[in-house]
Amino acid sequence: MILTIALNNFQSWILERNLFQHKFSLIYIQIPWHFLSAPFFYTFLINYLDIRDKQRKLLKYFLPVFVIMCVAQISFVIISSNSGTQEELNYIYEKYTSIEELISLVSSLCVFVYSFYVLKNKEESFKKILTFDNLKWIYNFFKLTGFVYLLWVFALVIKFSLNFTGFLYSYYPLRISTTVIIFILGYQGIKYLRLLKERKHIREEIEEENSQKDDSPIKNNKKENKYEEHFITIDSFIRDHKKYLQPKYTLHNLSKDISIGTSTLSAIINNNANKSFVEYINEMRVNQAKKFLLNPKYEGYTIASIGLESGFNSKSAFYDVFKKHTGCTPLAFKNSKTVKSE
Repeated sequence: MILTIALNNFQSWILERNLFQHKFSLIYIQIPWHFLSAPFFYTFLINYLDIRDKQRKLLKYFLPVFVIMCVAQISFVIISSNSGTQEELNYIYEKYTSIEELISLVSSLCVFVYSFYVLKNKEESFKKILTFDNLKWIYNFFKLTGFVYLLWVFALVIKFSLNFTGFLYSYYPLRISTTVIIFILGYQGIKYLRLLKERKHIREEIEEENSQKDDSPIKNNKKENKYEEHFITIDSFIRDHKKYLQPKYTLHNLSKDISIGTSTLSAIINNNANKSFVEYINEMRVNQAKKFLLNPKYEGYTIASIGLESGFNSKSAFYDVFKKHTGCTPLAFKNSKTVKSE
C-alpha cells in the first residue's frame, strides 16, 4: 500500500513538473496506482489480524483489472498518437483518466468500508490478536484515511466541474495527506508488526514453561496470622496460572477465580504481603520483566514488547512501575546488569 501511494504521488509530481512531456507521449501515461491502494491495505489488515483463511482475497480480482487499465492506456497512446491535435488528445485522455479515477474511487471506498466492517464486526475471528494489540492505531488510521477519501472526492468533483482542463490545485491537500499516510502506516505498521512478532515469541516461551512457582510465597512474620494459609493458596494460584501476565487482571477477577470476597482478599494480601493488591501483582510483573531483560534470548527485543508481555498495559506504565520498584528504568537495569556480567 505504501508503495502504490508513493508511486502515485511521484507520478503526479513528475507530470506537474513537466519532466516527461512529449517524450514518447509519456504525458498520457498515468498508471492508476491508486486503484490498488485499498486492496493492498485490506490484504495487510487480514494478514495482521491473522484471518487470511476466513476472508476473500480481493487482490486476485483487482490485479487483473489493474493490468487491463494499464494496457488500455498504453493502447490509447499508441493508437491516438498520430491522430488529432495535441490539445484534443490531452482533453480526451484527461477525460478518460478522470472516469477511470472515479471508478477507482468508488471501488476503493467499497473496499475501505468492507475492511472497516471486518475490523468492527468480526472480532470473533481475531480474538487472539486482541490479546497482543488493542488495534487503536488501526482505528486511528481508518479515521485519517476517511478524511483522505473526503479530500479525494473534493478534488475529483473540482476536476469534473472544470471539464478536465486547467491545473488542479485541489489535489494538493490530497497529496499532502497521502504523504502523511505513508509516514504513519510505514512507522506504525513496522513498529506494531515487530511488537507483535516479539510478543508472540515471548508468550510461546512462557507457555512452554512448567507450572512451577517463580518464587517462594511471601510470608508474614506473624505466624499466627489466620489468613496466612489462605494467602499461600492465593499466591500459588496467581503464580502457577501466571495471572500477573494479564494486564487487566483485578482483585474482582481474582475474587471470581477463587470464590473469595474482594474485601477478604484485600485484607489477606495486605496482612501477609504488606502491600495492596496492585502493588503486589505489579511486583510480580517487574520480576518477570527482569527475567526477560536479562535473558539472552530477548537481547534484541524492544523494551515495549517485554513490558507488555510482562503484564503491563502500556509502555509508559511499565517504565513508571519498574522505576518505582527498582529505582531505574528498564534499559538502565538491563545495561547495568550486562556491564557487571562482563
